Order: sequence, then C-alpha cells, then structure tokens
Amino acid sequence: MNKNTVIAHDLGTSSDKALLIEADGTILAAAEEAYPSSFPNPGWVEQKPDDSWRAVVKTTRRLLKDSGIDPGRIAGMAFSTQAMGIIPVNNSGKVLRDNISWVDGRAEKQAQWAMKRFLGRKAFKAMVGIEITGKDVIPKLVWMKQNEPDTYASTLKFLDVNGYLKFRATGRMVAEWSGACSYAFNLKKKDWEKIFFRMLGVDVNKLPGLVRSIDLVGGLTAEAAESCGLPEGLPVYGGCDDTQSAALGTGATGEGAAHIYLGTSAWVGVTTKKAPKFKHGAVCLQSADPSKNLVVGITESAGANLEWLIDRFYQKEKSELKDNIYGLLDREASATPPGSDHLIFTPWLQGERCPVSTTTTRGTLFNLGPEHTRGHIARALTEGVAYNLRWIIENFEKDFGFDIPALKVTGGGSQNDHWMQIIADVTRRKIEAANRPKMAGAVGAAVVAFVGAGIYPDFEK
Repeated sequence: MNKNTVIAHDLGTSSDKALLIEADGTILAAAEEAYPSSFPNPGWVEQKPDDSWRAVVKTTRRLLKDSGIDPGRIAGMAFSTQAMGIIPVNNSGKVLRDNISWVDGRAEKQAQWAMKRFLGRKAFKAMVGIEITGKDVIPKLVWMKQNEPDTYASTLKFLDVNGYLKFRATGRMVAEWSGACSYAFNLKKKDWEKIFFRMLGVDVNKLPGLVRSIDLVGGLTAEAAESCGLPEGLPVYGGCDDTQSAALGTGATGEGAAHIYLGTSAWVGVTTKKAPKFKHGAVCLQSADPSKNLVVGITESAGANLEWLIDRFYQKEKSELKDNIYGLLDREASATPPGSDHLIFTPWLQGERCPVSTTTTRGTLFNLGPEHTRGHIARALTEGVAYNLRWIIENFEKDFGFDIPALKVTGGGSQNDHWMQIIADVTRRKIEAANRPKMAGAVGAAVVAFVGAGIYPDFEK
C-alpha cells in the first residue's frame, strides 16, 4: 500500500488544529479542538497537559472518521506546538504539575537574579544580546526549585508541550532542537547550553535527550494507538515549535525568506543559514530544517488586543453577533481615516519581547479626544501592531543585513484584508497572505513528517 499521507497536529495556546494531508498537498480532512488555560495568580498562566493529549486523540479520530481513509495509508505523525512549556514528569511517567505556559511571567525576580549571577544585566546583555525576563524558561525553573522544591526534586525530566505529546505517543522523553532553543540551545554544537543551567543551579540531568525535527522518535505505543484509532507502531517524528512550522507552512523556507504570523501574538521570522547574535529583542532559533536557523522577533499582543477591545467596547454586539463581531469591528475601523485622526495605540498589553524585552511595559492610547470613537480605537489598534512589526523588520535589516521586500503572512489576522492593507501601507512591503492560514502550522508539521518519512527529499522540495 502506498503510504503518502500524514497526520499533523498544531497545538497553539488555545486549540489543536489537525490535518490529514497527502504529499501533493491535498487536505483529506481537518479538525480543531479547543482547551482552556487557567490563571491561578496575577501574571501566571497554566494549562493541563492531559487536555492537549485529549485534543490530539479527539481530532485524530475525527480526521479518520471524516476522511474514511484506511489507516494503513498513513506514513506518520508529527506535532507542532507552542514553545517554552514546562511540564515536570517523574520516573513513573506521572506529570507533577500543570504546564507553565510560555506567556506566564511569574519569574521576574529570578530573571533579575540570574542576570546578576552573570556579572550584571549589562554584562549579560553584552554576552547574550538580550536581557531575559520572567517569561523565560530558565528563570521559571529556578522559581520552581525555590517555590516547589518537592516537585523539582521529584522531576526526572522537564518536557515542553511537544516533548510531552511525543512521550504520550511513544513512551520516549526527548526534546527537539527548535523546542530546546526556548530553554537554552547551542546552535553550533547542537546541544543544550549547559553553562546557563549549571550557573543557575538547574540540574542538566533533568533535561531530556535531543532529536532533530525529522528524526523518528518511535512508534505509537499500544495504548496511544488504541486511543487514537491508529496502527500500533505508526512512526512519530520529532516535530517542531509553532514559529518554525509557520515558516514551513507559508513556504518561507529559502535563504532570507520572511514571514509574519498574526494571531493572538505576532512575530516576524527570517529563514537563514546565519547564526547572528541576539539583538533588540530578536533571537536566533533552530529552524525546523536542521540545516538552517530562524531569526525571530515576537510581539506579545496582536489578536489579543482585538479580543480585549471586543470584551471592553463591543460586549453587547458580541453577544448578538457572535463570530460576526469581527465584521462589525472591521467596518467601523475601515470608516476611520488612516492615522485614526492622530490617535495612537501602543500594543503592549502583556508586556513585550521585541524590539524591547520587558514584562512590565503596558499599552497606551495617545491623543485621545472627544472626536474619537471606538472605531478610531479599533483602527489605531491595528495600526499600532503594524508599526510594531515595521519596527522589528527595520531592525532586522539594520542589525542582521536582511533584505525583506516581501512578507508571507499567516495566522487568523491574515484573513482580514483591511488589516493586511494597513500592514502593507505601514511596512511598505508586499504582503502575501497564506491560503488556509489557520492551518499553516499543521501544514508545516506535515512537511516535517514527509521529510522524516523520506517522501520529500528535503525542505526546499
């Protein structure tokens, strides 16, 4: 039987978007399953790891049912996931606490302490290129060691979301290269940057072994196969983080190719063989393609700002219009002139990473006057995100020598023609919106599986 189909899962902050896709790009079925976050304290964001696995099981079964495909045709599975998760697992395979999410900022005190350990903030920034914040992984591991010592001591391995899903699928505890970058990863040695962990007292033996995105991690265990309705032993590949899969899903795979993701958060990414030093909040990460890297600048709040606006200014209409609320928002913003009659919105509702890394900066409205309506605020919000992206892009060209004449855009925001035009106007770049943007991450994960299975010879193909 010709095995030319893979199952790909893209697990973001709020849902799993899954595809059953053939090697020629034909999507046989798609499914989505949401899961919640919890907020146990101000600035804390957690998720139950089992919720993500349940979402994988549900969407996989839905794909098989909707497509009617013979599972014997499936060549493998791969996951793309949110980065920076911290899931402690003991030697019996038990999860010891809920996942500490990437957006969680609890460890600011530990971040400041960590930089002092490296001869101070200025010396740390000079060495690394950026300052770390309370949202970064190593400060959170220090926080756990200080505040949850029993959990820390009982941990066999710390897994990210992708690592946890691979563990549930295959029984193996590993970390993939691009996911390891959100902890601390040496791009040249292709290994954990162990000096950072050791200097801060984090046991490197609690880090899992490393695999590439295209490596065969293992086959589905009997239990996982029964849960998903798939054959036991189905190959599971290393996968990658969502930033890297978005680059693949938009086709931004060649040297210097740039993409934007516009969803709850937003980022600019450029694929390159270079490994430049971090600068102005931008970081160089391992690409899903083991031979390349990805320079990324993340802005924490994009679509999240729209959600805030709707919740505060469009409550009544949201209850009446439900999903159509975005159409109303778009109409009111479109009726406002460019520049929003001098109203300026800075989009930093949840702090910022690029081009300035800070957990304490917040959004503002400048020049608010009696002539301004909520439509002005809506347009100013979309313009503010666009200007933040332009700031990142211009820094990329200045700091790293990239030439960025065009941007491939994916994520839910790319479906909004009005916002795309604003970004084109503000950045002065050609904008190319992806087809089926919500599925770009899953398409990227599928590409990883196709290369891993040998169906594609390489990522360029």
